[in-house]
Amino acid sequence: MTSTRIDWVAEHCRLLRSISAEFKDTLPFRGLTIGTGIHLEAKTVALLLTLRDGGARLVSTGNLNTTQPEALQALNAEGVVVIGGPTRDRQVHGRYLGEVIAARPDLILDNGGDLFARYFDAPYDGLRGGTEETTSGRMRLEPLRDRLRLPILVINDSPIKQFAENEHAVGQSALESYLRLTNRVTNGEEVTVFGYGACGRGVAANFRGACARVTVVDVDPVTRLRAHLDGFSTPPREQAIADADLIITVTGARDVLTAADLPLLRDGVIVANAGHFPFEIDVDAIAGSPDVAGFREYADDLMTLELHDGRRVHVISRGHMFNLAGPRPLGNSIESMDLGFALQARCLEAVANGSVDAASCVVPVPATIDAAIAASYLDRKYPAAPRA
Repeated sequence: MTSTRIDWVAEHCRLLRSISAEFKDTLPFRGLTIGTGIHLEAKTVALLLTLRDGGARLVSTGNLNTTQPEALQALNAEGVVVIGGPTRDRQVHGRYLGEVIAARPDLILDNGGDLFARYFDAPYDGLRGGTEETTSGRMRLEPLRDRLRLPILVINDSPIKQFAENEHAVGQSALESYLRLTNRVTNGEEVTVFGYGACGRGVAANFRGACARVTVVDVDPVTRLRAHLDGFSTPPREQAIADADLIITVTGARDVLTAADLPLLRDGVIVANAGHFPFEIDVDAIAGSPDVAGFREYADDLMTLELHDGRRVHVISRGHMFNLAGPRPLGNSIESMDLGFALQARCLEAVANGSVDAASCVVPVPATIDAAIAASYLDRKYPAAPRA
């Protein structure tokens, strides 16, 4: 019998396997519904089944253009309610999110603030709180604290999430996906990275490790100085765009690269987004610019825009998160996601049992949970030696 990649992932999510075994005894979510809107891929299956083992009824949907059919099949086979399927259509995706909220979940596991935003469109009694996975979602929810007044723990603000997943794993997966999708060289290429947060630092470091010449652009002068002192080139934005063979956005912001930047782009430049939302690069406006004469689409979600002056601009995954939206998307490493999803499981447990209250509204993971997850991971890497 041949096992699947989902089986391989489950085998190596050792933290989640341990938590799942515990949850089967403690049932922290018994009688509760958890609504989730998160990338549905192999590692997410392990997380959702862990929550299910804790007694939760799950109502789940994916994110734009990252839902993997194999994950849907695995969850359906386990009796998990999954709404919708893979889509790039924002309106269709919005309906899926609305259906999750219509189930009136007791807890929300959000990724980008989408579900909490829909909760405001149709509020109901009984929501206890939940978690938000991303920086993008935290920025979206922070101004709503006075309206939310619920415990919402931001996984991305955990130091574990910052260094394990964002800095190390996002950089690795962005490099791996670029090489796999384009089959293009990195050695000696000029790579411009927009954003020097934890994810941007990881992307910049990994491409430098692959012998690229890396430039960093960041709107914060202090962050830009950090990149400079880390040894990266930090010229003005226009120069960084004009010199680039490859541009990667990873900021969490909107319209980082737009049609107005077309005159700056050199012939043959490749543009890609590694940020959560597919609007960092305004691909629709760029493709619809009067400067564009036509385009060609290739297998593996690659597109070339042909400009009237003869320049070509290549786009990966139409601006969607290219390490999860391209063909055979593997995403971040299993171990990094095991750490991050262990944080998710423990934070949802804390909200469910009331150990965090409304004062913890859009705040980082409690330090006690961070410490427990870190100790558990290291204990499995360095088990105690047997006594003589």
